[in-house]
Amino acid sequence: MLASGIIFFSCKKNNVDDENSKPRLIFKVKFDSTQTRLNNIGQSSTMQPGRAAQSPIFNSISAHYFELSPNAFTPLGQGVVLYKAPETNIGGATAIDFSRAIRKGEQGEYFALKTKDIVPGTYEYIRVSLAYQNYDINYLFQGTTNSGTIASFIGYNTYIGSHTVKSISQIVNANKPQGYWAFETNGVLSSGQAPAGATTVPNPIFATSPIPQGSCVVTAAFVDANGNPKPLIIRGGEQKDINILLSFSTNKSFEWIDSNADGQFEPAAGEQVIDMGIRGMKPSW
Repeated sequence: MLASGIIFFSCKKNNVDDENSKPRLIFKVKFDSTQTRLNNIGQSSTMQPGRAAQSPIFNSISAHYFELSPNAFTPLGQGVVLYKAPETNIGGATAIDFSRAIRKGEQGEYFALKTKDIVPGTYEYIRVSLAYQNYDINYLFQGTTNSGTIASFIGYNTYIGSHTVKSISQIVNANKPQGYWAFETNGVLSSGQAPAGATTVPNPIFATSPIPQGSCVVTAAFVDANGNPKPLIIRGGEQKDINILLSFSTNKSFEWIDSNADGQFEPAAGEQVIDMGIRGMKPSW
């Protein structure tokens, strides 16, 4: 104590502050309608005769699962699992719990974790199991072009209590398999189930690391700005954050059977949606 009566304390950040300041692996998402359009085995895909497609405007997306894969021969689930969304048995079989799922657009972080919690290693690939998409499309009705919003559930199985497509809420209280959708336009809501297999899930290493039928595990190799391979390296002593951008191809990802060959989606004419998956993923860091 000094003569003035003032006491000086030695200040130190507490353990909580130190812990929160540790470097993180941060994931952000991007939707790109100009990115290469891929098929289920990761090859460039062109439109089949009798079909048409458009590139929807994405509002948000949800992922069920993140996994780092050391190489092309790593079986699904045998890499480093970074995240798995909450599941539930309320609807009977195990399903993704939509009420607790992360749903975000392009702004800010989608998901992050501390690099100290990741097994050090070199990872050539990342797998992301998508569960939900919300996007806007155009359609033709009585000669007039309209717009609407689609909520597309593409996870292996999802328990939906209720959800809001754009401004209208729908109560479901049931499990829904991959391909369930709801469509809102002009204050009207409709819903339905896409046929099995109507969701493209690009996986360029399908021959060595296949994924189960009905899942939506998109696989891609880490690349640099020029598209060349750039594996993610976790050393275990990172001093700063690592930012990962997952760029999803929405290039003509909403596809239908074009019964009158006019290139316009006309649900009132019975045109059937044939695909509503993501058309590729390009991860970079």
